[in-house]
Amino acid sequence: MAEFLDTTAISYHLEKLLKSARHRILLISPYLKLRPRIRELIHDATCTKVNVQVVYGKKEKSEGSKELRDLSGVQVTFCENLHAKCYLNEEFGIVTSLNLYDFSEANNQEMGILFHRSSDATLYQQVLEEAERIIRISGGVNTLAATLPISKPFEQHEKLTTSKLADRLGILATALYDRLIGRGYLELKHGKRYLTEKGKNVGGESGMGNGASFLWPPDLEV
Repeated sequence: MAEFLDTTAISYHLEKLLKSARHRILLISPYLKLRPRIRELIHDATCTKVNVQVVYGKKEKSEGSKELRDLSGVQVTFCENLHAKCYLNEEFGIVTSLNLYDFSEANNQEMGILFHRSSDATLYQQVLEEAERIIRISGGVNTLAATLPISKPFEQHEKLTTSKLADRLGILATALYDRLIGRGYLELKHGKRYLTEKGKNVGGESGMGNGASFLWPPDLEV
């Protein structure tokens, strides 16, 4: 369940996010000036083969962009007019007012929302899709999907969220949604996705009445 964070809690969970990542880290922040602890945690993550993607948006206050570019395993891109601040790994994320800027952490009054992929699947998926969109328009390349292993074999009867199925297939969730629509399993109405009869016939399930979440057989042909 999503949780409110104050300034201190944001810093705590940001460090936890960096330390607990096993496959991927997405960091979106207009300003980049890292305090030493954050810089060390990112470096340590790259040493364990975690892929790190960073997007920033203010060249005049982003001294940290160069030092991140010097780290193997970190992709850094620039997105003009970026104002969002969002931090994700493969299990949970934070949407917040806090920049990755040492002054902000030490001096500003910040707030944010913490959410988990396991308990806030729809929210996690929506944030992930927007983060991936920002990465794409900044010129970034998705380097993550192919590195995400399947943690365990799935039983035939276990259904997966769209995000987990995308990970299993090694593609972006946005690309999978396009395929599902192309196959006729989903349809778009007024900007929202809805499960079709064809989608139901292949085992798809709508997790929410507004078309925001879906479950699929792990062997779905797309």
